[in-house]
Amino acid sequence: MADMRAYVKKVLADVVKKDPDQKEFHNTAKEVLTSIIPVLEAHPEYKDEKLLERFVEPERIVIFRVPWVDDKGELQVNRGFRVQMSSAIGPYKGGLRFHPSVNLSILKFLALEQVLKNSLSGLPIGGGKGGSDFDPKGKSDNEVMRFCQSFMTELYRHIGADVDVPAGDIGVGGREVGYLYGQYKRITRLYEGVLTGKGLTFGGSLARTEATGYGLLYFTQNILNDAGIDIKDKIVAVSGAGNVATYAIEKAQQLGAKVVTCSDSNGFIYDKDGIDLDLVKDIKEVRRARIKEYVKKRKSAEYHEGCTGVWNVKCDIALPCATQNELTLDSAKELVKNGVKVVCEGANMPSTLDAIEYFQKNKVYFGPAKASNAGGVSVSALEMSQNSERLSWTFEEVDNYLKRIMDDIYKKVTSACEEYGAKGNLLAGANMAGFTKVANAMHCQGWV
Repeated sequence: MADMRAYVKKVLADVVKKDPDQKEFHNTAKEVLTSIIPVLEAHPEYKDEKLLERFVEPERIVIFRVPWVDDKGELQVNRGFRVQMSSAIGPYKGGLRFHPSVNLSILKFLALEQVLKNSLSGLPIGGGKGGSDFDPKGKSDNEVMRFCQSFMTELYRHIGADVDVPAGDIGVGGREVGYLYGQYKRITRLYEGVLTGKGLTFGGSLARTEATGYGLLYFTQNILNDAGIDIKDKIVAVSGAGNVATYAIEKAQQLGAKVVTCSDSNGFIYDKDGIDLDLVKDIKEVRRARIKEYVKKRKSAEYHEGCTGVWNVKCDIALPCATQNELTLDSAKELVKNGVKVVCEGANMPSTLDAIEYFQKNKVYFGPAKASNAGGVSVSALEMSQNSERLSWTFEEVDNYLKRIMDDIYKKVTSACEEYGAKGNLLAGANMAGFTKVANAMHCQGWV
């Protein structure tokens, strides 16, 4: 064991030395590599093949400029990225994020997570991530369209249905995917399943919109079942008010839970009578307004500036669905003090490492994002299958597939926990189960 610990320590030191400013990527690499040491002990050949060194190094990174013209006729320039992390088990698959915070460190950490998440799905897809520091908020439809067309004018040469299949993420919804796909089709003259999250009229899949939120609850339900906890009437705190949060709230309510919070980047609402989801959808999806508008229609609700306070609300189940590192150690302490039983991640790595450690130390059931929010990419892969077959499945068919996939992910994770002596540590189990499949594929394919 000491030999493999030294090996992991050396690889992590090299990661920091190569890219000293990429803190987000450093943290993710540390979290993953330190938890898979039991797998490395079982496969000493991985060290001889320098498999970890290859695992943490992207196969390809593309960085490009994105010039576009705003509604005032002024030229703007943003930066675009695509990190193609691993194609060991299939074409690169992962979202595009349009947000001012986007940089290479964040995209590399997301891409590494995506590799493991896609591996856990059981579907033949590799891992990648991309995006731009462009902010679609406050932009007109025409400005967003011009940006997306410029972005795809460069990206198209690096993607394809059997090469790299991007999807949406923060700042990239159905509108953006439509503009991106239209430009790809115009340039390449190919009508293929190169992007997922498309509209239903041009190759999209039913249940894709709901997939990440629904999948989160299917995974959470597995945790609750093993813990002997009935979700009915449990109090749930949710952060975010985007796609993931909206449909996590919807499925939680369908299962009989009472969801009392949601949030956006300005603040959060608390509704003691339970969130009125139709009102949230009207505010965020139709009017594209701020969540504080909710309290104008609901006397039972309170609005609070700032987002971290959402975790001060007493709840049984916490579902962070907004963005990375939103749930800090201080928030974790508040949740534990208020008696939280389960924390399950809907966003990509929304909990800081010290927060996760605090949950585990205090016997809180914790569902890591790479397992619990895999529903979105799983249904994206099902969309790829439908595109290849030139068929459209019913909502019920896709939803049934999704539930089976999430149930299977939970079984893989808990089985890895049992096999490698990490019972109850679902984060370690997810890392080990996801890594094992990718590592085996890399080993079989030689030193590429």
